[in-house]
Amino acid sequence: MSERALYGIANCDTVRKARRALDAAGVDVRFVDFRKDGLEEAQLRRWVEAVGWETLVNRRGTTWRQLPEETREAIDQERAIALMLEHPALIKRPVIERGDDVYVSWNAATARELGAG
Repeated sequence: MSERALYGIANCDTVRKARRALDAAGVDVRFVDFRKDGLEEAQLRRWVEAVGWETLVNRRGTTWRQLPEETREAIDQERAIALMLEHPALIKRPVIERGDDVYVSWNAATARELGAG
């Protein structure tokens, strides 16, 4: 079985929900708090390649809304990567890796795919 890692922020409700569900299902997953532990640019770029930067940017969060309007309007892939590295809370959570597969957010389909639903 390939290693699983769940990336997010410890106090995020959705991350907590995903961790509880995976734990209850007996799915072994390593948690990485990218606010505390940091996030390498190479890893973020792998996620962008796998799912697209548009999927990773959390446009519904407070961090996005606090960005200047001109920053939000002029966003492209490189700007999005730079912003996500500078402000990890901009990343939609959780991001779950299973081998080469990358899942973003927590929903019934992701839970089923990972054996927790």
